[in-house]
Order: sequence, then C-alpha cells, then structure tokens
Amino acid sequence: MLVVGFGSGPLQANCYLLAAAAGGPCMVVDPGPEVAAPLTAALAEHRLVPAALVATHGHPDHVGSAASLSAEHGVPLHLHAGDADLYDGDSVPLETGAFAGLAVDVRHLPGHTPGSVVLGLRTPEGGQVALTGDTLFAGSVGRSADAESVRALLESLPDDTVVLPGHGPATTIGRERAGNPFLAGTGA
Repeated sequence: MLVVGFGSGPLQANCYLLAAAAGGPCMVVDPGPEVAAPLTAALAEHRLVPAALVATHGHPDHVGSAASLSAEHGVPLHLHAGDADLYDGDSVPLETGAFAGLAVDVRHLPGHTPGSVVLGLRTPEGGQVALTGDTLFAGSVGRSADAESVRALLESLPDDTVVLPGHGPATTIGRERAGNPFLAGTGA
C-alpha cells in the first residue's frame, strides 16, 4: 500500500493519499486548506487519480479544500453524518466500505466532534494502519477526545498498528499504549 502524507494550512493538518499502488486510484484523507500545490505534486509524482475524498471529522483544517477538490476531480467528500453541520459543502455519509480499491473500516469515536472517526486499513503485507484524525496523536489526544473511546481504540488494535494522526508525526498503538501521558489512568 502506498501512503503519502504532508501538512497543510496554518495548523499543519496532515493530509494523506492512500492507494493500493502507484499509478492508479487513491483516496485523499483530510484535504485541509492550502493542499492544492502539495497534492498536485504528490498526485503527479505517484501517477495517482483521486477516487474518493474522506474526512476524519468536519473541522475546517481537515476539510478546507474538500469542496474545490470535489469539483475538480468529480468525487464526493465522505464525512460522518454527525459532522454534516460543520461542513458547508456537499458530502455523503461516511461508512465502512471500499475507497479507491482499499477496504476501510470506519470507527465512529465522537468526542473531538460529534462525527469524529478513525479509519482502519489492512495493508497487503498484513500490517494495520489507523488514521486517527484529531482523536489520537503521538504523545497526546485531541481536544475534547473521549478517553473511553481512545482506550477502546487502543485495546482493539495490535501494538504494531501504525497511527497516522491529524497533526504531527506518525506513531504506533504500542507506543501510545505504553507512554501517552494523556491516557494515564484510562486502563489503556
């Protein structure tokens, strides 16, 4: 599986492109503001074509370019219904399914927003990836994230699951389980 990530906008929200391989369709996760230039470069470099736009939640730093990208590429934004009121553009409900040929498990973890989700994917090599938006970060949790929801996430995924957060560097479930100070006392 191909994963490309870069920060965008003033808050440097992470935008990710995921594809089964270079030279085909991809899903664009969390297309925040000011993604046009880095997105265009990544699409060209890896010969990718957006087949789906997906948001982990509806805050502007994660959906700021969604409307323009949707119009440009003719693909809708998939957003959990709980966050439909946070987004001014058109969206379709985000549910577990296939996006750009990738099987995506959508876990609704309200707290940061009513419609916050974590996207889970298995790599062809047998690994797991979790795109956590603003629910779980390396060494932290998102503002208003529900500790019980985060604990349930940590308990449900193996230690070697790669966490691709909405801001900051990647981590693993094992690292967060062992050392995230914001989860102390949650039993994680």
